[in-house]
Amino acid sequence: MQVNDLSGERLDAFLAGRLPELSRTRIQALIRDQFILVNGQPAKPRDAVKLGDLIAIALPEAVPLEAAPQAIPLDILYEDADLLVLNKAPGMVVHPAPGNPDGTLVNALLHHCRGQLSGIGGVERPGIVHRLDKDTSGCLVVAKSDPAHQSLVTQFAERSTMEKLYLAVSQGIPRPAKDTVFTHLGRHPVKRQKMAVVNPPGGKPAITDYEVLAVDAATLTALVLCHLHTGRTHQIRVHLHHRGTPLVGDPIYGKPSPVAALTGRLMLHAWRLSFEHPLTRERLHFEAPIPAEFTPWLRLPAASRFFA
Repeated sequence: MQVNDLSGERLDAFLAGRLPELSRTRIQALIRDQFILVNGQPAKPRDAVKLGDLIAIALPEAVPLEAAPQAIPLDILYEDADLLVLNKAPGMVVHPAPGNPDGTLVNALLHHCRGQLSGIGGVERPGIVHRLDKDTSGCLVVAKSDPAHQSLVTQFAERSTMEKLYLAVSQGIPRPAKDTVFTHLGRHPVKRQKMAVVNPPGGKPAITDYEVLAVDAATLTALVLCHLHTGRTHQIRVHLHHRGTPLVGDPIYGKPSPVAALTGRLMLHAWRLSFEHPLTRERLHFEAPIPAEFTPWLRLPAASRFFA
């Protein structure tokens, strides 16, 4: 496909207007996975197209869906015809992958929704708009229709209507007690299962506001409220590790400690989630009950003003 005008549109928008059979979200994924090249080179969805640009598109072959419906209990906070919000349990993997072929959230959703899930995420991730790490608990939204999926993905990307608040327990006390961490995050150059803070232009911008709500002087741990402005892989975990205060129970970025042995889990919980309903535009607010493992920090005197 050759660009024959001077529109200056974003690459993803340009293609979405000319390929109605593909959603803009799907086009963005194809660009990121380098199935769409501009003048023979990888591009970004936001890149502006220019007169004379040659755009090559290679659609990957469809992969058969191997995930099977499984009757796995789900803690549903809200559900309607277009979406559902659930409280994900710690230890549950979101979608099948090598080493976790079943028992995932996708397997549970295929059973619960009985085929009524958005297909935009591809056959491996039907309905999945965003994800939580295996050991993170809390609020997670799932799209049941393609229009809902497209709207939610846009809200997550633009962050103008989406708000995500997490509770974490750190090993060590973050200083200052309230701050914004702004870095670039990318894959660790050696340990590929890890993310790392990298220098620009490598990685993607990542912004986390945090506030220390309470401190346990006896264990040198802190209850921390985190507000995400971006949604990078392992963002909170990497940012607090970058500040020298990794999360308690973090098997990748943390360190063994008596407190981690007692909690028995990664101390990260997606506590509150709010966004606009994709169709009605009603403002929706959700709160996932705080797990019992957080109770020792919720009982600290300084935490009482936040948790009555």
